[in-house]
Amino acid sequence: MAAAVTAACGGADAGRAGGDSTAGGTAAAATANGTTGAPAMSRDRRRTLVFLGTSLTAGLGLEPEQAFPVLLQQKVDSAGLPFEIVNAGVSGETSAGALRRTDWLLRQPIDVLVLETGANDGLRALNIDSTKANIQSIISRVLAVKPATRILLVQMEAPPNLGTRYTSRFRAMFPDLARENDITLLPFLLEGVAGERSLNQGDGIHPTAEGSQRVADHLWPALERELRAASPPPL
Repeated sequence: MAAAVTAACGGADAGRAGGDSTAGGTAAAATANGTTGAPAMSRDRRRTLVFLGTSLTAGLGLEPEQAFPVLLQQKVDSAGLPFEIVNAGVSGETSAGALRRTDWLLRQPIDVLVLETGANDGLRALNIDSTKANIQSIISRVLAVKPATRILLVQMEAPPNLGTRYTSRFRAMFPDLARENDITLLPFLLEGVAGERSLNQGDGIHPTAEGSQRVADHLWPALERELRAASPPPL
């Protein structure tokens, strides 16, 4: 099966999303194609898995094929699961920027949405209630337009230098949103990678190629369960 990871960017709104402390307004633009040992599957049986995220999803500072969504596509294909991953990661984007892009993304098919947002809100110490409201609006909008979409929310963390009160409230926001919307919470994206100098680029924030592989390996067990549940029944 061809492993294709298609990058999507959000037009003018994405460009206005603003830069974080690492990169400003750069959209993911990588398409990786390869061949795996997975059996061939007709195109009309393929489903679409969209990663709506920040520079962490876009793979800032990495070669296109090293971004973790591309690595996850390889795992998807090897497992024989009928999903094509769309990398809609945009560098520098806050949850407000992700919300502005949502209607644009909803113009394309989305069977499963992995929502990785809030990291740049945390870096800027933005108001947590506002961040939560933005993420809630994304979830509500997706389900209003495409109610069959399976939404997976990625746990994120705020920098510890912001203090215990802020970081605790920020951390709790994600399970609260998952519970309130009856959606799946995926584990912290950078578990085992954040804070590890050898696994991060010079900015100390974005994973190296090895770090990106660890992110993919870490997410895969939970993601695989969700994709198997969302897969169409065999013919």
